[in-house]
Amino acid sequence: MFNEEHQLTPLRWAMVGGGRGSEIGHAHRAAAQRDGLFQLVAGAFDLDAERGRDFGTRLGVDAQRCYPDYASMLRAEAVRDDGIQAVSIATPNSTHYAIGLAALKAGLHVICEKPVTFTVAEAQQLKAEAQARGLVFGVMYGYSGYPMLHQARAMVQAGELGDIRLVNMQFAHGFHSQPVEQTSSGAKWRTSPAVSGPTYVLGDLGTHTFHLGQFITGLKVERLLCHRQSFVATRAPLEDNAQVLLQYQSGAVGSLWASAVNAGSMHQQKIRIVGEKASLEWWDEYPNQLRHEVQNQPVRILERGMGYLATDDPGVACNRIGGGHAEGFFESWANLYHRYATAMHGAAGGLWYPDIDDGIEGVRLLECCVESADNDGAWVAF
Repeated sequence: MFNEEHQLTPLRWAMVGGGRGSEIGHAHRAAAQRDGLFQLVAGAFDLDAERGRDFGTRLGVDAQRCYPDYASMLRAEAVRDDGIQAVSIATPNSTHYAIGLAALKAGLHVICEKPVTFTVAEAQQLKAEAQARGLVFGVMYGYSGYPMLHQARAMVQAGELGDIRLVNMQFAHGFHSQPVEQTSSGAKWRTSPAVSGPTYVLGDLGTHTFHLGQFITGLKVERLLCHRQSFVATRAPLEDNAQVLLQYQSGAVGSLWASAVNAGSMHQQKIRIVGEKASLEWWDEYPNQLRHEVQNQPVRILERGMGYLATDDPGVACNRIGGGHAEGFFESWANLYHRYATAMHGAAGGLWYPDIDDGIEGVRLLECCVESADNDGAWVAF
């Protein structure tokens, strides 16, 4: 069971972006403050400075520490005795690199939305800066805090599936089957190449489930091919649907389907891992369960919080309430923020969390997919 009796001093924390009406901003704040390990003391919440100040003060932030932009926040906080120690970046993709680099140069730990940059070269520069300064750079792959995904990883590592043969991944909702970007500001920037980058659903959705595949299996991609479509034609050149085939260095193969036009679907983020002896399947609409299928045996549905799981694994054992009660999205994020705080205090002791290396692999996926799709689905070395 989760132990809330930590001995860590709350980190003085700020946000860039995530202002009024931001669903993802609320997710960051709810997760970061869940365990009392982060205290929101400053922010540059909005491009509209007055709106951002009004929003921040309603959250309890001092009006003088609600800044008009990230640059002025970093300058002002740097000269305060009680200045911020960490910052979360919840802004559109095009801004991640500049804000992240500036925050690192200001000596701050960083938690950034994905994709972390537009290019692998930029992401590698962030890694080098963080390493040189001894700072944590977390990338918010928020689904990887679910205990049952850590259970899947433990089972793969224990050899319960045998050699992995197939990894099938998908994140395919239907909420953008129509041109919703005409009325939705969030959808508008996600379909703008200047702001979203070289991809839409691959970067917005596909990187999530790709990361889960990497995290659970530990497999390394050797090459991939990608076909992508803009079924809502005005979104071109960005895709609202993409299909990717992967070949791993081990000889295993994989597939990834990312879509925002899967009409009628709520979420459909699933991952299925097939080994020589058994298979595992997880669906984020039923996050407390893991389907375990052994050849010639009845299907087993493993439930979060039960004693038969790999409870010596901290990722499996971080239950915030006993089995039978539902845990969900916010608990997954809070589990990751707890790990980030532990690492920022230098007390991680090998505790896993999604970091800049995971962010680099996500950007590499996007670069390779674009290269492949632009060359009529040619195989591209990863």
